Amino acid sequence: MIQLKNIDKYYDAKFQRTFVLKGINLEIEQSEFVSIMGPSGAGKSTLLNIIGFLDEPNEGEYLFLGKPANKLKEKQKVQYHRSHIGFIFQAFHLIEEMTVYENIETPLVYRGVKSKERKAMVAEMLDKFNIVAKKDLFPSQLSGGQQQLVGIARAIVGSPKLLLADEPTGNLHSEQGEMIMKLLKKLNDDGMTIVQVTHSEQNAQYGNRIVRLMDGYINEENTN
Repeated sequence: MIQLKNIDKYYDAKFQRTFVLKGINLEIEQSEFVSIMGPSGAGKSTLLNIIGFLDEPNEGEYLFLGKPANKLKEKQKVQYHRSHIGFIFQAFHLIEEMTVYENIETPLVYRGVKSKERKAMVAEMLDKFNIVAKKDLFPSQLSGGQQQLVGIARAIVGSPKLLLADEPTGNLHSEQGEMIMKLLKKLNDDGMTIVQVTHSEQNAQYGNRIVRLMDGYINEENTN
């Protein structure tokens, strides 16, 4: 499903080139659950953003579903992102002017899902995450943990082929965190491909493979 070949990401400043990712080679099969680990600044979130079409590498090749991502037009990338990918952001990225209900519904609107179906799908998410009572509130009226749950609901409401999760339990207390990890495991068991960035060894074990980054390089890969 995902093939990264010799991916470099760097920033140039005056006489210096700083590499965020260097020579990344990685393949992720359909229905895999991969955990990416490494210290802060290792390039984990950048790698996730490249996989999710939110950033582009400077060098190398990225194939998504067998097609070269770097040759896709901007419109096609947006289309791929909307139709195939769900993204759980570390910083929530909820739309402040929209209610909880509208935030969760947004990906379905973009995808052209009919109104009646949207209602049923959003209702299921509100129920699953126990946030029915919050549906008319705005993000600023929610706690960090509640915003994270809304972000996760929005990411999975359309059953994407690929779910990218940047520290999905980072803002949740341990009980909520465990619930989310079990939910991700179930989605993966049902066939969803998941790539998560995590600092937690415990959460990483939910994946069937752990990729460790260090200073922009893949340091090691282990299969669980």
